[in-house]
Amino acid sequence: MTVTRQRTRRELGGLIAASAALLAAPAVLRAQAAARVVVIGGGFGGASCARALRQADAKLDVTLVETNKTFTSCPLSNEVIAGLRDITAQQFGYDKVAAEGVRVVLQAATAIDAAAHKVTLADGATLAYDRLVLAPGIDLDFTALQGYDEAASTVMPHAYKAGEQTLLLRTQVETMPDGGTVAIAVPANPSRCPPAPYERASLIAHYLKAHKPKSKVLILDAKDSFSQQKLFEQAWQQLYPGMIERIPLSQGGRVTGVEIATRTVVTEFGNYNPDVTNIIPPQKAGRIAALAGAADRTGWCPIDAATFASKLLPDVHVIGDACLGGGIPKSAGAARAQGQTCAAVIVRDLTGRQSDTPPLTGICYSLVAPNYAFSLAGVYQPKADLFAEVEGGKTSPIDAPQATRAAEAEATTAWFKALTHDAFG
Repeated sequence: MTVTRQRTRRELGGLIAASAALLAAPAVLRAQAAARVVVIGGGFGGASCARALRQADAKLDVTLVETNKTFTSCPLSNEVIAGLRDITAQQFGYDKVAAEGVRVVLQAATAIDAAAHKVTLADGATLAYDRLVLAPGIDLDFTALQGYDEAASTVMPHAYKAGEQTLLLRTQVETMPDGGTVAIAVPANPSRCPPAPYERASLIAHYLKAHKPKSKVLILDAKDSFSQQKLFEQAWQQLYPGMIERIPLSQGGRVTGVEIATRTVVTEFGNYNPDVTNIIPPQKAGRIAALAGAADRTGWCPIDAATFASKLLPDVHVIGDACLGGGIPKSAGAARAQGQTCAAVIVRDLTGRQSDTPPLTGICYSLVAPNYAFSLAGVYQPKADLFAEVEGGKTSPIDAPQATRAAEAEATTAWFKALTHDAFG
């Protein structure tokens, strides 16, 4: 018995030594033992990244951690609010992602130990990783506006995370009396999809024009200017004359708080009592980024733009809306591109295999009526830890004919199909 016990201890000591040597080995060597990549967040950035990792190297052990079984897309959700699209057309599952060899864990990530390279899940289980990708999207800052918290959003919906809030705002618009006012409070940048509030105003005006023609849309804006402003204002003048009013920052448009009991919206220069109020509060990186220590005092995550590596945590990458990106927009299209590029960087680092990284491109479409849209496209490259636009600002011309606007409306649908295909298969 003594001999057997001593041999077991020696074997155990050897195993411990071998494990220590493996952990100390370069990432390229560990890749021979199925390098582990955990992706937190199953939106456009995270899901695209997980799929791209497996497609680039089927030997990688890739796990996608996502709280929700069904993802509901923000792009095109303004059409749902305007009654032009059903919410089910916005919803996607992860079956096809899993079929490609990605392990999908439908739980919340509750903690990250960057030193130990471990993710803790809601049920207490842990996931070890060699590389971690954070793609948590945004969280709404419910401390930014006085009186506006998560409970208040059931009265004055934000509808900036698609799902129940989208349907709530749609119901409120549909049940509002003719002659009423829909107010949209727009935050300052940085913010998810900067043109989206103005697209929302346009499509709500489209609904009102058809069903409640005496009604109006009021935009209370924390900015003086916004992306593609001339194109939006031209469309409003052509399609919805007199229906959309915008009050910019310099004229007192910034919302500072709300009084839910009286349904009052408070601005620096006066108060408003609209029939329907859509409050879009300021935003920050998703909660797990802050818990992990990947977010700085701005609420966003600083990164090395060339690799998406966190500047605060080792072996952690941050992609999508959560990162400080400079010129690249916080949009679904940009998140998809970042996910695919980040996957190429990780495969290169873990395997030593050099490959061309896909270009960082971003394109988004703004639909202002069912047959009227325009786009904005750009190509970006790293510069001083941010993304600089090197070929972009390509927007629809101001004098484009209606046929071009209609063609871009059709292109919006094709773009959405490509976007969701890359993320969810």
